[in-house]
Amino acid sequence: MGQCSDFLSVIIGPTGVGKTDYALRRAQEWGCPIVNCDSRQIYRELPIGTAAPTAEEQAKVRHYFVGTHSLSEDYNAGQYERDAVSLLCELMHNHSGNTPFAILTGGSMLYMNAVLKGLDNLPSVPPAIRQAVQNEYRTNGLQWLQEEVQRIDPAYWNEVDRQNPQRLLHCIEITRTADIPYSALRTQTAIHRPWNVHITSLVRPREELYNRINRRVEQMIANGLEEETRQAYLPFKQQGLPVPNSLRTVGYNEMIDYIEGRCTKQEAIDKIKQHTRNYAKRQMTWYRNSTSNWYSAD
Repeated sequence: MGQCSDFLSVIIGPTGVGKTDYALRRAQEWGCPIVNCDSRQIYRELPIGTAAPTAEEQAKVRHYFVGTHSLSEDYNAGQYERDAVSLLCELMHNHSGNTPFAILTGGSMLYMNAVLKGLDNLPSVPPAIRQAVQNEYRTNGLQWLQEEVQRIDPAYWNEVDRQNPQRLLHCIEITRTADIPYSALRTQTAIHRPWNVHITSLVRPREELYNRINRRVEQMIANGLEEETRQAYLPFKQQGLPVPNSLRTVGYNEMIDYIEGRCTKQEAIDKIKQHTRNYAKRQMTWYRNSTSNWYSAD
């Protein structure tokens, strides 16, 4: 790996595998910063449910894009791509030596691809369209999302994770905004970046990984995930504003259901564990298709 100074170290792996600890050790060894590409750790209101690096960890190594934005801001993968690529170019320019100039790590596959390959130039979704789609989703559920995507964009339906509401919502929002199918706007043409990339994929035995996920969820509950969700979610509800997509994700979705009386607290906790394990499985499938450099997290 350290043959020249323009190496970007990318550390990936399923949620709960230990990316944060591993990246912290490597960053201290190499004397380089960590650039977060977790789409939810960006928000300062969500440190518990996203398992964001602690203040102590951030004091040891410079972190970028951790707690830098508010849920009230309209921030998306396209903006992240521009900001992160600009930052990485600056870090690379100011770096010398045979170690990586930065570590890129996080669990958001879309944000990771935004930096490594670039995103298509998609239109911004007006708040009115986002609110309308979310209202229909809340009223009709996941089955409606699936049927709507199958109807308006059969090509995307054939490739999308059909159990992922966020991906389905995004397709509907973009399609209604552009008035053409979402798949027609996706060129998926890779963009050249001015650095070399070394990808380290962390893995653990499935049973061990699932046990770590279950324990982490229990720790999040003990740390105050319920109160964090209330403080993040209720202001939007009380003001009649669209709920940000960052709260329509694993951990917060289930806790919102509990807050709204749609399930018990224990049912919400059990669902968070199950859905997090499901998400980890989807991540592993994606990572297997993108890299062959696998290492035991231990």
